[in-house]
Amino acid sequence: MEFVAIIPARYASTRFPAKPLALLGGKPVIIWVCEQASKVFDNVFAATDDSRIFDTVQSGGFNAIMTREDHLSGTDRCYEAYFKCGVKADVVVNIQGDEPFVQPSQLITLRNLFDDPQTDIATLVKPFLPETPFEKIANPNSPKVVVDNRMNALYFSRSVIPYFRGIPQNEWASRHTFYKHIGLYAFRTHVLEAVTKLPQGQLEKAESLEQLRWLSAGFRIKTGLTDVETIGIDTVDDLAAAESFLKKNLI
Repeated sequence: MEFVAIIPARYASTRFPAKPLALLGGKPVIIWVCEQASKVFDNVFAATDDSRIFDTVQSGGFNAIMTREDHLSGTDRCYEAYFKCGVKADVVVNIQGDEPFVQPSQLITLRNLFDDPQTDIATLVKPFLPETPFEKIANPNSPKVVVDNRMNALYFSRSVIPYFRGIPQNEWASRHTFYKHIGLYAFRTHVLEAVTKLPQGQLEKAESLEQLRWLSAGFRIKTGLTDVETIGIDTVDDLAAAESFLKKNLI
């Protein structure tokens, strides 16, 4: 199978404008992501709406594609970039442009999920440890996933699911494996085209989780396990945490 990795990177982030260009260890965040993706995939493209990000990626020796400014999601930006990149692939991998520490092991796991011919979309989950405090699991900024016996996603939620009736909440994590969603996606190319044409549904609007649109439309989302905890750069504080992480770890 042929894979192409697309890294959506827009300039106008509400919480952290220009974050793809923020320096981490003296190097732009977007370059970190490109380097990590290139360890697994031969075809890697950053998809941006800003000439400064475009020029930075090109100057770093990687491929960049200019896309429209009005995309509502990274998925839509990936779709445009794929048909501009000139590479014919079976699967398009969407790697967020604010994940400088995404690991090759995670990308390989994502890629291998397409060995199952029934996989339409692939993503990753990370088990919460049994000693995890309930408050951490319940954090609405950390979406959870319920899966079936074949690791296909049944539902994504900002709430804690399932609910354990009659059990003290501080015992839930020791009685069940809760899964945290890791926001890496890969799509068969025809599926990527199809999901960009879907209207928003009530579940997506309620939870503000795009993947619920895909599940509601009947697409099969296969999940893979990872034990890697990465640091996404959403705020200036996240960048400081990433700098601290970098000083203690080699990636």
